[in-house]
Amino acid sequence: MQTSPLLVVDGANVVGSRPNGWWRDRAGAAARLRDALVPLAERGVPPELAPPVEVVLVVEGAARDVPAVPGVRVVSAPRSGDDTIVELVAAAPDRRRVVVTADRELRARVAALGAEVHGPRWLRPAAG
Repeated sequence: MQTSPLLVVDGANVVGSRPNGWWRDRAGAAARLRDALVPLAERGVPPELAPPVEVVLVVEGAARDVPAVPGVRVVSAPRSGDDTIVELVAAAPDRRRVVVTADRELRARVAALGAEVHGPRWLRPAAG
C-alpha cells in the first residue's frame, strides 16, 4: 500500500482559473503550472497536506504533449481530462487522494470515490 498522499491537479481547470493570457499558449501555461507544482512533492501543501506527496498533473488538448519532470508525473488524457482524473482516483482507493479543480461535476464524481477536493486557490500559496 502506498502511504504518501496522491495530489491530482486538473491542469486545464487550474490554468483556466487565472486570466493571465493562458489561452494564447495552452501548452506553455500547463508547463508553467507543472513547474510550480514541483516543490509540492517534497514540501506538501502546509498545513493540510504533509509531504512527501505524489503530484500528478492531468493535461489534455493543446497541452497534451507537456512532459513530466522530476517531482510531477504528467498524465495526458486520451479523451476527457475529467474521466482520466476519476480513473486515477478510483485506481488508488487505499491512499489519501486530493483533487484540485473548480469543476462542479468533477468535484462530485471524485468526492463520491472518497477523494478530498480543493479549488485552484488552495494551491496558490504553495505553488505560486
